[in-house]
Amino acid sequence: MGVNLSGRHFLKLLDFTPAEITYLIDLAENFKGLKRTGTPHAHLAGKNIVLLFEKTSTRTRCSFEVAGRDLGMGVVYLDPASSQMGKKESIEDTARVLGRMFDGIEYRGYGQNIVEELAENAGVPVWNGLTTEFHPTQMIADMLTLREKFGSLKGLKLTFMGDAQNNVANSLMVACAKLGVNFCACGPKEQMPEPHLVATCREIAAENDCGILLTEDVAEGVAGANAVYTDIWVSMGEPDEIWAERIRLLEPYRVTADVMAQAADGAIFMHCLPSYHDTKTTVGADIAERFGIEELECTDEVFESKRSVVFDEAENRMHAIKAIIYATLK
Repeated sequence: MGVNLSGRHFLKLLDFTPAEITYLIDLAENFKGLKRTGTPHAHLAGKNIVLLFEKTSTRTRCSFEVAGRDLGMGVVYLDPASSQMGKKESIEDTARVLGRMFDGIEYRGYGQNIVEELAENAGVPVWNGLTTEFHPTQMIADMLTLREKFGSLKGLKLTFMGDAQNNVANSLMVACAKLGVNFCACGPKEQMPEPHLVATCREIAAENDCGILLTEDVAEGVAGANAVYTDIWVSMGEPDEIWAERIRLLEPYRVTADVMAQAADGAIFMHCLPSYHDTKTTVGADIAERFGIEELECTDEVFESKRSVVFDEAENRMHAIKAIIYATLK
């Protein structure tokens, strides 16, 4: 039986079967081929979507805008100052208004409960561009990137280094469990995923012949890893005061050339971006001045190395999002 996601929301990967997730990866790969060859694919001409952003982004906004326009759609972007949602108008009412004007709604912001409430009331597909808990569009891009590099996903090992309590680590654990990839969270015990999500993912992983490992030991974490993944240590929306504590906790989990050398032969380095691998950003420069550290979650050597696939991931966000939009609106 074929996969049909028409009319579905895309809120978290826990809502999807392995076959449905694989379908989206396949579709993203197909759209990537069309884009690379310049083949027109305005399959959704006449439809319109709106992008609700409470948190800014380069990749998510550009991916949704280019994907939507490639598919022939009209795209409207609303930044935090352009919408009354949650201020003068409830989330429920915002959803009911926008659902009458648009064929799909993207939300990028804070609690998962917000995007869930939008979905309950919109009457059209709602897509999660990032919440505090999950980042599912990134996962389709990441799994596509992994498959491009290794040919298949089953049996691979992916190790996430650092703050394994954030939305990317949560989503990676879910995606890996669903697709038969062994997942390891390597970081301090204070920054491990929530136990209930770990338990859920271990049940899913057991059904797909893979495992979930949580460890504070770097050597154990990266041993045999085909991919070493990291993310920034302080997420958007967290207080600036938290930097000192995060640096203390996470500095031992910086991805260095030595860490990569302990991974499997041919291992790749992954990062969802942006990255503080140097002092060329205002944040990087500020942290260097305040704490004397010029490289945070990964070294510049690793980021710029041949093992790094971070810009493949960034490009694949567009193809993945295009697949998600098309699959749910066709």
